[in-house]
Amino acid sequence: MTFLQTGASPRVPSYRFTCLAMFALALLANRPAGAQFAVSDIQARPFVIGITPVIGRGGGVGGVSIDAQGVVARTDLDQTRRLRDLRLAAEGRLSGELAAASRMRKVSLRGIVSELDRLRRGSLPVTSELQNLAGLTRVEYVLVFPEQHDLVLAGPAEGWQVDESGTLVGQTTGRPVLQLDDLLVALRTARQQLTSGELITCSIDPTEEGSRRFSRLMKTLEPPFSKTAVARLEEAVGPQQVTLTGVAPGSHFAHVLVAADFRMKLLGMNLEPAPIDGLPSYLEMLQAGPARHAVSHAPRWWMAPRYEPLLRDADSLIWQIRGSGVQTLSEDGFLSRGGKVVSQRPTEDSLAKKWADAMTAKYESLAAKLPVFAELRNCMDLAVVGALVVHHDLAARADCDLSLLWDDKRMQVAQYHVPKTLASRASLLRKGRDWIVSVSGGIEIDSWSVLKQVEVQPDLADVRTKASPVKSDRWWWD
Repeated sequence: MTFLQTGASPRVPSYRFTCLAMFALALLANRPAGAQFAVSDIQARPFVIGITPVIGRGGGVGGVSIDAQGVVARTDLDQTRRLRDLRLAAEGRLSGELAAASRMRKVSLRGIVSELDRLRRGSLPVTSELQNLAGLTRVEYVLVFPEQHDLVLAGPAEGWQVDESGTLVGQTTGRPVLQLDDLLVALRTARQQLTSGELITCSIDPTEEGSRRFSRLMKTLEPPFSKTAVARLEEAVGPQQVTLTGVAPGSHFAHVLVAADFRMKLLGMNLEPAPIDGLPSYLEMLQAGPARHAVSHAPRWWMAPRYEPLLRDADSLIWQIRGSGVQTLSEDGFLSRGGKVVSQRPTEDSLAKKWADAMTAKYESLAAKLPVFAELRNCMDLAVVGALVVHHDLAARADCDLSLLWDDKRMQVAQYHVPKTLASRASLLRKGRDWIVSVSGGIEIDSWSVLKQVEVQPDLADVRTKASPVKSDRWWWD
């Protein structure tokens, strides 16, 4: 019997995502999700940044939707097509400079504030150019311009389009473009952390009573398990509870975390085939692996940031963010008699570690095929940007007024249905005489630890000089 669970001690400050779920989460794929796509679903707000009017409150990130009751499930084919068609109609056709690829596009935070304030005062909607941050696909540099009272984000960019899954991706690389509402969530969360110490967390857990019922029932059952017995186990656990803290639970940022963790479980537990070569599921590795490999009956996996040391110039006016962005980590574990999972450090020959290492090595290829993993990397990039801006007080250094971006009363991010529950589903795997129990950890974004590794590179000052704004009336430029 496979059983997905998480657990990690909190650290402050950090962004963390953990998730506990039954092994066969993917069986939800055949359950209809209640996503709604009508514009009428949107309630009036002071000023909302996001794409809710297009896709509805059910979301649709990474093939995962959340209905009005907060039930998390896979989107079906019809919903995916509707999402794609609605986004296509909303986006229109790109032309001019925005449609061209750029090795380093610059986006002015001061300019974004000015443009948002103009739209807000005129009761006009957020433009596609703003929502998609001028086509940025990653943030590579954060630049401080005190002389222009500006903070600037810079990185590769390109024109965007809607892919088959309804995701907004670059026309050249197919990488998802960064979202303005995710940037606001990252900035606000980093700022709140300085005083509240509250972590960004998301966990999907069975109730304590559900766990006890599961443990008691398992003791009474003997293999082979019938379909009736599996159904009884699912019923014993009952609906699992989704808990989110530190981040708006209905935000696009939160939905990306939920969807990425969900898809990782499907891949790891062989409930969805990997769309690339070289990434077998953990169960395939387990079944094919020789006896000499250390087999954990309760492995735990989670995705976390993977960056090289930051670079800055001598005056700390330009910062470079480097690295692939995401890695998968693991722990071994076992199920105690009381039904709790006890974790331990993985050995070098642990199959759980080997699967985690394989996902890390294949992450770039995987993100190209499943854009939700690239969206997760975008969120990690923005979390690092938020921590950097707040920790070094870069807005004050630039004398750049970001008060409108901080103010959630004047400027709100789009809110989707809040995830609340996930149906428990069970599936079976036997290895020798043992039944395998699996633990999956989720996502942990400790962006603050990235700031601890910084190297000085004086030549970066030249990059900043070349990136200076050329037109005062533009909020982005190449």
